[in-house]
Amino acid sequence: MRAWPSPEVPDLADLGLGTGSAVKVHDTASGRGVVVDPHNRARLYVCGITPYDATHLGHAATYLTFDLLQRAWRDRGLEVRYTQNITDVDDPLLERAAATGVEWTDLAEREIELFREDMTALRILAPDHYIGAVESIDLAVALIERLRDRGATYEVDGDVYFSVHDDPKFGEVSGYDKATMLRLFGERGGDPGRPGKRDPLDCLLWQAERPGEPSWDSPFGPGRPGWHVECSSIALETLGHDFDVQGGGTDLIFPHHEMSASEAQVATDHRFARAYVHQAMVAYDGEKMSKSLGNLVIVSRLRADGRDPMAIRLAVLDHHYRTGWEWTDTDIVDASKRLGRWREAFATGGPEAGPVVSALRDALAHDLDAPRAIAAVDAWVDTALAAAGAGDPEAGRVVGAAVDALLGVV
Repeated sequence: MRAWPSPEVPDLADLGLGTGSAVKVHDTASGRGVVVDPHNRARLYVCGITPYDATHLGHAATYLTFDLLQRAWRDRGLEVRYTQNITDVDDPLLERAAATGVEWTDLAEREIELFREDMTALRILAPDHYIGAVESIDLAVALIERLRDRGATYEVDGDVYFSVHDDPKFGEVSGYDKATMLRLFGERGGDPGRPGKRDPLDCLLWQAERPGEPSWDSPFGPGRPGWHVECSSIALETLGHDFDVQGGGTDLIFPHHEMSASEAQVATDHRFARAYVHQAMVAYDGEKMSKSLGNLVIVSRLRADGRDPMAIRLAVLDHHYRTGWEWTDTDIVDASKRLGRWREAFATGGPEAGPVVSALRDALAHDLDAPRAIAAVDAWVDTALAAAGAGDPEAGRVVGAAVDALLGVV
């Protein structure tokens, strides 16, 4: 599947600024900070959208977080291999298409294209592999066959299930107790109460054909893959096992990331990912921003209202990725003012660039601390503007390049 064009990223080493530091992030599985500093190449998988509605600020926060990680890695001198899926066939998409009277394929393509436009406007670095569920069904089928060969699958009325406890490490991603797992599994698309399952937490690998729904041929009969096996199969195909970071929102910790990891680990006898990094939820009107609640702040609507995409980006980056927060209408106003001041200072010049570049790098190296990075730029800008044009224009150019390279703001 076609992704979107990546923006050009300045190479700070070419400006005589050397390279960045090793990056530490918070690993959900271990509950502590871990350094993700692979040799030469970093591998990243971030779960993509189900395209039945427009990109909201919760989505934007997730993809901005992992955009920062990519930028910090690249500044470190690493090559980055990045994969993102898109769940272009799933129950919510089919339900929305039926409710609105459009073909599910048309709905998916319309929302995927809008997502591309939003990512382009926000200057998000595009994945190297952008892969839809439909185009990767053969990968899912192959992985299910591997799990079947290992005795980790069984059928219930034609549907194929994965036996999660065939993975001795099941539960290590989330660290949740069984009661919490059962509750979340039921709330997030699972079927813990289905009769015939060996364990309530066993998850669907292949759903047999349902009347009126799309299906594909397979060794298990016509049907379509489950959600979790989509991501595990795509990740293994494009990145291999033991890749560096699995990313997504905190709502994906369980069941999605837990079960994707277990499927891959049983199939390969290797660890799925080295670290699991999760973006906290963004709220609006007192509730987590979600399509089901309808309390969405839509990126494309902000853009249509004339909001600068860089102000949207700055407004989101002003919150640490591990801290939940609530969007208010003043956020975009404040970010627009900040953006104007930054641009003025970059154009007129200011004090020496080296210290602020170091502060930017240090902030991102310590758990992608974008608010601390923004504060460092604010301090430099305050000094620059106070000098009333007496600063060094070259310093302004260099700081602007560093903010572009590391924060993605121009």
